[in-house]
Amino acid sequence: MLCRLTLTNFRNYRAAVLEVGDEPVVLYGPNGAGKTNLIEAISFLAPGRGLRRATFDEVAFAEGDGSWAVAAEVEGALGLATLGTGVERGREEGAPAARLCRIDREPVASAAAFADHLRVIWLIPAMDSLFVGAPSERRRFLDRLALAVDAEHAGRVNALERALRSRNRLLEEARPDVHWLDAVEHETAELAVAVAGLRAETVRRLAAVLAARPPGSAFPPAEIALDGWMESLIPQQPAIEIEELYRAVLRDNRARDAAAGRTLEGPHLTDLAVVYAQKGIAAAAASTGEQKAILIGLVLAHARLIAAMTGSAPILLLDEVVAHLDPARRVALYEDLAQMRAQIWMTGADPALFAEMAGRATMVAVDSGRLRREPRGGG
Repeated sequence: MLCRLTLTNFRNYRAAVLEVGDEPVVLYGPNGAGKTNLIEAISFLAPGRGLRRATFDEVAFAEGDGSWAVAAEVEGALGLATLGTGVERGREEGAPAARLCRIDREPVASAAAFADHLRVIWLIPAMDSLFVGAPSERRRFLDRLALAVDAEHAGRVNALERALRSRNRLLEEARPDVHWLDAVEHETAELAVAVAGLRAETVRRLAAVLAARPPGSAFPPAEIALDGWMESLIPQQPAIEIEELYRAVLRDNRARDAAAGRTLEGPHLTDLAVVYAQKGIAAAAASTGEQKAILIGLVLAHARLIAAMTGSAPILLLDEVVAHLDPARRVALYEDLAQMRAQIWMTGADPALFAEMAGRATMVAVDSGRLRREPRGGG
């Protein structure tokens, strides 16, 4: 649970402090006030580039020097801790910004270390096109799911991407060094199987949670699976055998991949298949409202999975989610959230949308980077 959040030179917040309890937090205010900016700051307490996938320069206060910081006092599985991340001023001119991470003011290698204290997941409007968008968006969503299961997953995904780029560069050469190519493909196969393995395990676990949903839920049941040959082999063969198979595929496809300018086989092309179980159709073929409900159901199921695996519910960030739900689904969402016992952060322009939360949520008015916590019972 996040108890106290402090922002310094982050987006439109020059300085802000917010103290909350374990009840849901509702951030409301006009568009552009900074509601999404605040939950984006919380998302930087997870590995990666936050819920907008922004660069470090993009999140810095416009009138600042480029430095920024997000700090949080949290109460998690290991007790009380202070987590901090950001970019400090004073780096050499022209050098890329380096993100610093600290736990109890002691440096740690990356934000992956924060996962020992809290897990963060989110649902934002940009994800509404997940089912009809490019496969790369679904892979990114899938990797966020896996990341909450294993915080080191992002490092392996990044390492796999680097290995594939190295292989592609070697294949561009007229006479590539075969020994060096063998070495790169050896590493690529190890990383590929590790990435595919965790994705497959995450989907298997999440599918079980989805299947256990009570009938009549306001959020339609979904069936999920991975569309990739390597992932299909994971339950059937030892990892070392799949690695050898992939190395053979890479070796045999060198000429074809060189001509294409990219590697044409592997988990970097895997897709996440989602089916609207009630109608037996792909989620992409469902209506816009049905897709939104399916997506909410997936994210809630993921939160339940994390709680079951870690013994602690994650922090759940819901950006402008309730505005597009009919009243019945909105009430159903609030009831589902209440049963999860997770710390929920929600944003919306109209506080009337959260009337059903009266008395059981912390209401915070947001205006131009300023925060005003409502007294119990409203303004």
